[in-house]
Amino acid sequence: MSVETSYETDLSLIIPCYNEESSLEKIVETTLLLENKGLKLELIIVDDCSKDNSLEIAKKLQNKYSNIKVFTHRTNQGKGAALRTGFIHATGKYVGIQDADMEYNPEDYITMLDTIKTNNADVVYGSRYLRADCRRVLYFWHTWMNKTLTKVSNMFTNLDITDMETCYKLFKCEVIQEIAKHLKENRFGFEPEITALVSQGNYSVYECAIHYTPRTYEEGKKIGWKDGVRALYCVFHYSAHTAPVPMQLIIYFFIGAFSAIANLIAFAIIKSHAAQLWQATTIAFIVSASINYFLCIQVLFKHNARWNSFTEIIAYIITLLIMGFVDYGCTFWFTQIGITLMWSKAWAAIIGFFGNYFLRKVLVFGKKR
Repeated sequence: MSVETSYETDLSLIIPCYNEESSLEKIVETTLLLENKGLKLELIIVDDCSKDNSLEIAKKLQNKYSNIKVFTHRTNQGKGAALRTGFIHATGKYVGIQDADMEYNPEDYITMLDTIKTNNADVVYGSRYLRADCRRVLYFWHTWMNKTLTKVSNMFTNLDITDMETCYKLFKCEVIQEIAKHLKENRFGFEPEITALVSQGNYSVYECAIHYTPRTYEEGKKIGWKDGVRALYCVFHYSAHTAPVPMQLIIYFFIGAFSAIANLIAFAIIKSHAAQLWQATTIAFIVSASINYFLCIQVLFKHNARWNSFTEIIAYIITLLIMGFVDYGCTFWFTQIGITLMWSKAWAAIIGFFGNYFLRKVLVFGKKR
């Protein structure tokens, strides 16, 4: 029989802070008003090596309030790193995220707490796009980027959320501390990474509407297009290996197509130097297989690679040999029935695409038993 953990604090809020001297004290004072709702709060401010007076303000607040903890980074590492620091020190029954700016309204955590308790949820996302009331209108492309990243993330995680990039995420303490062990992203790639881990953990996820008043870049907004590119990469990097089969097939199509093109180019270059057919075919295959393997490890099957036994290494070598003979055999056979050399090679590459996918997925990169 399991014993329920006793918590002295209802809600721990992690406040990552970098150069927020103009808003830090105000957001902390506003957040502390939640205690008037009967909540026992713990605020954890993580200063990410601010260059302004943010750290001094944080320490002043820590001296003023007994439920505030302050942690610092000696070098600027990013929001994701600051959140990891906060998560491992959180002691509340529930753990949430509160940016140090004034874009989000802390009172929305009352609604989120009600949602997580009523539904016995593991995770609750606060969505900026479920609101029916008025909102401040700012950057079209910023909003479009957020919504697009959310849709792409949903395709890979098979979650149906409306705002993956939201700051407001609320977790059961035991859930976030388990997830935090696997977090790696230091900056804004944190959002798609943690969403991928939530999906892979099969946690119960809810979302509810929150208020959002975005600030302009002149007012201190930091996220830019480079962060959007990084977020898109993180969706692929952290979700591809557990994505639904249709998404994996699409990814492998591009991996296979890139590898096939490399195969053809290498074959044409080598053959142009008067090499024998078997020499050109063999070398081109090795080039293509190496590129295919590298992309599989980096993108598609990375977390399922099983290099923990001699038999698995042998299995990979066997797959290379099998597909090498298939590639050469198909190229040779097609030329014998009158198909031109380059078309023969192209058909062999297509057959190799399907063969490689099947053998790599089943024999080399299958799930550990």
